[in-house]
Amino acid sequence: MKQLVRVSKVFLMDVAHALYGYDGPCKNIHGHTYRLTVTVKGYPLDEAYHPKLGMVVDFSQIKKIVFENILAHFDHALVLNKNSPHSTMDELLKSEFEKIIFLEKQPTCENLLLHFNNVLTPLIPDNLQLIYMKLEETPTSYSEWFAEDNG
Repeated sequence: MKQLVRVSKVFLMDVAHALYGYDGPCKNIHGHTYRLTVTVKGYPLDEAYHPKLGMVVDFSQIKKIVFENILAHFDHALVLNKNSPHSTMDELLKSEFEKIIFLEKQPTCENLLLHFNNVLTPLIPDNLQLIYMKLEETPTSYSEWFAEDNG
């Protein structure tokens, strides 16, 4: 009997952000070393003599997808709310820094996680299902996304 297996890969990235209008210290530009966990599920390959025999997915495949579509853009970037006055400084910031990202929403841990999920979901191979993501902003603070909670 075939059994589903969950496979996870963890990624680290350094990201700065500011929460415009927030009533605490996070309204200032500051950074975190985020830890992103991506979990997919699928069936281990059971084709005899296949080089990927026994794998749900080659970890390098997940690494490539996440690196090219998340880390390459967000690692060592400054992320700001597009709807804040910061956006008026777009040209000035981009003239001094290479990686400035303006999100449609406040760049909270929760919204970053949802953004990453929206980016990755259509890129996951058809034989897999993205079922879980976790974004740790600090060792004690994180957001989680579960496919089962979202239909």
